[in-house]
Amino acid sequence: MKPQFFVAILFATSLYWMYLLYTPFILSITIAALLAISTSNIQDFFENIFKSKFLAALISSFLLAVLFFAPLGYFLATLTIQLNSLDPEVFVKIEMYINNFIQSPPEYLNFIAPYINDAIEDININSLTTSAFGLTAKIGAFSAGFLKNAFLIIIFYFFAQYNGSYIVDFLKRVIQMSVDETTLLAKELSAVMSVVFYSIIVTAMFEGILFGVAISFMGYNGLLFGIMYGFSSLVPVLGGVIMWLPFMIYEFAVGNSANAIFIALYSLIVISIVADTFIKPLIIKEINKRLLKDDDTRMNELVIFFAIIAGLATFGFWGMILGPAITAFFLTILKLFEARSKECKP
Repeated sequence: MKPQFFVAILFATSLYWMYLLYTPFILSITIAALLAISTSNIQDFFENIFKSKFLAALISSFLLAVLFFAPLGYFLATLTIQLNSLDPEVFVKIEMYINNFIQSPPEYLNFIAPYINDAIEDININSLTTSAFGLTAKIGAFSAGFLKNAFLIIIFYFFAQYNGSYIVDFLKRVIQMSVDETTLLAKELSAVMSVVFYSIIVTAMFEGILFGVAISFMGYNGLLFGIMYGFSSLVPVLGGVIMWLPFMIYEFAVGNSANAIFIALYSLIVISIVADTFIKPLIIKEINKRLLKDDDTRMNELVIFFAIIAGLATFGFWGMILGPAITAFFLTILKLFEARSKECKP
């Protein structure tokens, strides 16, 4: 057997066992690497100030940890407390409102009555209360899993930032590609991921502020529900509905019809239509233009927008990072094929 074949077999075997060993952490490592690529400019900024790669990586990781843990920790803690302290009378009012609405709906909604009468026959106070406690348990389980993954991502993110340049140089030597091709691949991926990272943060904060300000005028905790809306806005199509629909039903149930109509119209028109449909692509376009001065590395903002939506729909929460990364990687490979095709032409 030739030595190179033996080395190839050893490499394939070790790669298989490495995959088995690190399977539980593959997603966290991938997300951490992509986040490190997205925020490489922040790492460079701190390195220039402190002249220390370790200190720069530590500060970058701390900032990312605050970004993850502070809003989410406040949201989960406050929401769990409020759900556990809900008065059972609230469920009585909600059930009465739903039953009255179904039994005597407006004339223009009479056609829906036969379809949902069967669905509400089994609804009672106990089931609603049980559902609320079940929701609390699910939120607790989700938060524990999310915080565990976020903690692992922060740890891997620190090592990616601290050793990133060494890893990139090593991969350039190992991968059978020219220096120009590996540089192009790294440049394209870094450029797109930077735009995606900052676009997600800005748009989530923007929509969360819009909802939080409106809901605070109705006597609710604007900070809590603004954070909730910011996270839910990342969910395609139904993100906003998850937030404003319960508010509308509750306000109708307690007799505040004006507040219910206001929050529904405000969320649909101002946030879902104006902010999410029209302003969000403009935000992505502006960040795209400011971060990427080179037109060759700039990806169309609509492609980024739909890549985020596709990623969320396919991979869940972390799909907002994976979707654009996969799209950028694919488009860059196409550019490499195009360049090689041109070289092969006589």
